[in-house]
Amino acid sequence: EKMKEIETKGDTFVHEVIKQLNDAFITPIEREDILHLANSMDDVLDGLEATAALFEMYSITQADDFMLQFVSAIKSSVHEIDKAIELLASKKLPQMREHAIKIKDYESKCDNILRQSIKHLFAVEKDPIRIIQFKEIYENLEEIADSCQSVANTLEAIIMKNA
Repeated sequence: EKMKEIETKGDTFVHEVIKQLNDAFITPIEREDILHLANSMDDVLDGLEATAALFEMYSITQADDFMLQFVSAIKSSVHEIDKAIELLASKKLPQMREHAIKIKDYESKCDNILRQSIKHLFAVEKDPIRIIQFKEIYENLEEIADSCQSVANTLEAIIMKNA
């Protein structure tokens, strides 16, 4: 419920960005880039909310080690996004690049975690329903990392166009 509340708040921010873009005569960077950045950040929130819903739907109350590894990498990615956005707000575009690179490194780490987690799941778990549930959660967590990488790609495009 808390995650749904946060995701809804994120949607409200995206709508506000769109409204302000429509009202602004001149923007510091291209409107399309601002919109793409807002939407890609919203995709991260959407993924987090959807994954939280899976935990609730499947009555999973304890995260395994792979889930914790995913969460750690995603949390680090989100911190890097936050730092990059602060730099964007203060128009320090070239400094954003290091944060975009770190986000991509975390996404690559999540790719590896996904492969390891699914391999382990099929080697150890015997309950087919549990396999389906955990596999879906692992894949959703990796998709969140992909969404973070999309934010990084947008940041790099903004740097390229404006720095």
